[in-house]
Amino acid sequence: MDELLTRMFLGGFVRMHVLYHAVREPIFGVEMMQELGRHGYDVGAGTLYPMLHQLERAGYLTSATEIAGGKRRKYYRATPAGAQALEEARSKLRELVGEVLHDRPPTPSIRTEPESGSAPDRSRKRGKR
Repeated sequence: MDELLTRMFLGGFVRMHVLYHAVREPIFGVEMMQELGRHGYDVGAGTLYPMLHQLERAGYLTSATEIAGGKRRKYYRATPAGAQALEEARSKLRELVGEVLHDRPPTPSIRTEPESGSAPDRSRKRGKR
């Protein structure tokens, strides 16, 4: 997959994945890189840590530094705003999956005119009735 596609689409998936885990339990960077790798995302420290900082600045994550195994480790946890953002994203994801994967059109439909196999009559000029 090319870099542009990754940035455009998969970045949102990665953010949602991070929020999902941060709602469930405290997370840290290396652990998240491994988790994302399990799902086929090749996310390095140079991508993940700025993303974590961005989510924290936006108010979706909070962090605390702890000592684990003699090393300082920064743990991230979702804030109430982060949990709410995840719920809103889940709702949008369910709708999108219905359309894209299960070919269920949106309700209401984006089409205002029923399909009849031919192009709609556009012979009237704008502004005249």
